[in-house]
Amino acid sequence: MTGCCSTGPGVATRHAAYMEAARRVPVAPAALRADLRAELIPLDGGFFDMGARHSRFPEDFDTPRRKVWLSPFRIAATACTNAAFARFVAATGYRTVAEVEGWSYVFHLLLDDPARFPASPPGLPWWRKVEGACWAAPEGPGSGTAGREDHPVVHVCWFDALAYCSWAGLDLPTEAQWEFAARGGLARRKFPWGNAMCPDGRHAMNTWQGRFPVENTAEDGFLGTAPVTAFAPNGFGLYNTCGNVWEWARDRYAPHPPEGPFPLRDPSGPRRGEARVQRGGSYLCHVSYCDRYHVHSRTRNDPDSSTGNAGFRVALDPGAVARTI
Repeated sequence: MTGCCSTGPGVATRHAAYMEAARRVPVAPAALRADLRAELIPLDGGFFDMGARHSRFPEDFDTPRRKVWLSPFRIAATACTNAAFARFVAATGYRTVAEVEGWSYVFHLLLDDPARFPASPPGLPWWRKVEGACWAAPEGPGSGTAGREDHPVVHVCWFDALAYCSWAGLDLPTEAQWEFAARGGLARRKFPWGNAMCPDGRHAMNTWQGRFPVENTAEDGFLGTAPVTAFAPNGFGLYNTCGNVWEWARDRYAPHPPEGPFPLRDPSGPRRGEARVQRGGSYLCHVSYCDRYHVHSRTRNDPDSSTGNAGFRVALDPGAVARTI
């Protein structure tokens, strides 16, 4: 949210610098890269119905439903954790964009004194621009990740996720790969477990309960992020593909479903555009404002934007092996 989809020579230059920094991180030792690949869940791919028949947010362009065919690929069971990202930083010395720029967005109720920080960006008063907020200090100076090692890393932008992938010999999933995996084998359902938001009256994901944005009753057990293995996995063994944190996809954002021969085969998004896709919703999603917590839900953000409710999970497909190993 650093001025979503901002453009101009200055932005292009900054983005090019962040891309270069992400690509020049040292590569992890071969044994570690092999271990990281071995942890991924292999999926056979094949046909699936991507998107939804109806959407509350037509501007998200997650409709119409369309037939997609995917090659086999591998994907992480969970979002990248604070512990995993800390290992990456210790090995490479990488500094995230939030650390370079000196600030990131923090949700107001997670701050001891939100009035100390400016509401930003315009029209979203629940976000506060906090100097010093970053992945290692999620609520700003004085905060840390102790006790949250198994929570998803946040305050990471798309370039930061790319840097981790460059080090690990992995990649971000395409938007189609992400949704195929998130569905867990269920076709034409809203959630990885079916169509009921709370199956059998139980919370099955980390979202907002109460009055957004002033009161979160945390009936699901969490005010902010939850551990990456909180709640039950889907049919493929993936955790928290709905709620908890938005997850970056590899694709550039297109304001329409991808076009091409029917069915679409291994779609990877448009070739041009600055904004990148995010999937899955977060702990801030609520029916009164943003119920983008379905397996088909999508949004966009600038690749250099970092927030306290966005992270990533890694993937690998056969076409990426030659580029990353």
